Amino acid sequence: MSPLVTRSRRRRLLAALTAVGVTASLAAVTSPTAAANPRHVEKQPVAVGTGGAVSSVDPYATEIGLEVLRRGGNATDAAVATAAALGVTEPYSAGIGGGGFFVHYDAATGQIQTLDGREKAPAAMPHDAFIDPETSQPYPFFPDMVTSGVSVGVPGTAATWDAALREWGTYSLAEALRPATQLARRGFVVDEEFREQTLDNAERFSAIAPTAELFLPDGDAPAVGSVFRNPDLADTYSQLGRKGVDWFYTGPIAAEIAETVQNPPRSGETDLPVPPGHLTVEDMADYALERPEPTRHDYRGYEIVGMAPPSSGGTTVGEMLNILERFDLASMTHEEALHHYLEASALAYADRGRYSGDSRFVDVPVAELLSDDFAAERACQLDPTTAADKPVAAGTADGDYDPTCQNTDTEVVERPDTEGPSTTHLSVVDRWGNVVAYTLTIEQTGGSGITVPGRGFLLNNELTDFSHVYDPEDPNRIEGGKRPRSSMSPTIVLRDGEPWLALGTPGGSTIITTVAQTLLNRIDLGMDLPAALAAPRATQRNTVTVTAEPGFLDAHGAALEAYGHQFSTTSALGAAAAVEILPDGAVQAVAEPVRRHGGAAGVVHPRR
Repeated sequence: MSPLVTRSRRRRLLAALTAVGVTASLAAVTSPTAAANPRHVEKQPVAVGTGGAVSSVDPYATEIGLEVLRRGGNATDAAVATAAALGVTEPYSAGIGGGGFFVHYDAATGQIQTLDGREKAPAAMPHDAFIDPETSQPYPFFPDMVTSGVSVGVPGTAATWDAALREWGTYSLAEALRPATQLARRGFVVDEEFREQTLDNAERFSAIAPTAELFLPDGDAPAVGSVFRNPDLADTYSQLGRKGVDWFYTGPIAAEIAETVQNPPRSGETDLPVPPGHLTVEDMADYALERPEPTRHDYRGYEIVGMAPPSSGGTTVGEMLNILERFDLASMTHEEALHHYLEASALAYADRGRYSGDSRFVDVPVAELLSDDFAAERACQLDPTTAADKPVAAGTADGDYDPTCQNTDTEVVERPDTEGPSTTHLSVVDRWGNVVAYTLTIEQTGGSGITVPGRGFLLNNELTDFSHVYDPEDPNRIEGGKRPRSSMSPTIVLRDGEPWLALGTPGGSTIITTVAQTLLNRIDLGMDLPAALAAPRATQRNTVTVTAEPGFLDAHGAALEAYGHQFSTTSALGAAAAVEILPDGAVQAVAEPVRRHGGAAGVVHPRR
């Protein structure tokens, strides 16, 4: 017997034994009795210690990931188990009806690899998919367009979990899903966020019979403090674990998904049109996970590693930081640095709109967008004392750059950005130094609003991330078989060649600015990681106004208005989750202290 086979069998045996321990330990957390007492799942935003760490938006999910680490699982095992749990407790943000991007650092080899589990358009999706035939205009985005079969792309999450475990994990898919299966069956305590999100989508959910039955029992959202159970999802997870990922893409459930998309199970209780979609069993069977090379660039001695297209996160975060690297932010006042951040963001978003899309369909000049020479040319357009009129023009990322700061602008191209603010992120580090940054989504809060009957999960509305009106010059134009552009930005930062930070957030097109601003806070502005995550945020996506949180306006609004910036307000931007490896080898897990009612950070062995 070869050593490789022997080692593989030992790993599987260990995983089987530890999975039993995980299930037993989690019984105290997810049993009906314990679940009725929120003290068992209290959130804490910061944890420091050793043995590994998990940060996510949810205490149940974080605890499941930590228990996997305690029982000998590695970062990938914990990431998949945590993600599956988020599919239970955060079903409006993520789940097996959606997709995502998985970034993995392998401590044994020093390699960073990525998995692109982004949803894909059906082969037969027409260019006018989002045009109402009665008006010849796009459907209203919310709630009409998002609540539709036509918005549903082929899900990639199940394929992502299976591939990640096969390539880097020690658990089988069944073992990784077991804790979340138990959680779905036993239930979790409903918090204010879950109830609020349900009520915000009540009209959409009531339009779909199985969705209303699951999430609006007796016509109302589950009460805060009640226990929410999802036995259908538990059965689906159990079957996925036993039968494998091929069952999801070629078995009976694939036919059920296709039928649900083509014939949405309307309730007849609302006037929403819920137009049917184009997804078929052939589309399900043809889904293929992609493994793109990660994006990489240096920033003040750190190596920032992220996702390549169809994510626009890696290139846009990278371009923003490359522009900012031309300036000595550390010597500036806080407001001076923030002015530069906002202006660099507008420039990078202009280039995102011109170039970013699915690189299998359009030529995305990744190397040029991340080049220092292109950043230097774009930095010429940044006036240190005055905000530019927005929108600004895109640059020409062609390899021919002018360092003398002559006018290199192209025409301004305005294309609406329609990414939903939902999504979720988790960051994991294990005792061996493996790292995962994983962002996953079903797009809008509640996705398409369509639950697969008897299966307990919502389908995505990811295809609304395409530009709604077809333009052959638009890199994000609708095409069959194409992945829509995304802003998801799971990021791993290396210092001296070693992993230092894993970071990501939900927030639609604001994901990019949240990640960039957090890195700016941490690297340039002298904040530790908890402060960098908690600091008030603003996002400038090449629009007339900067969208800012109230705390940002209170602290910096007047000073930045003096530069010419105009502001609009939003209650919160993002819900970041990060883990930093400290100089002494300990780990610091950090989640949101307040946004979206706070996240949950934990370590295996807390520092006392």
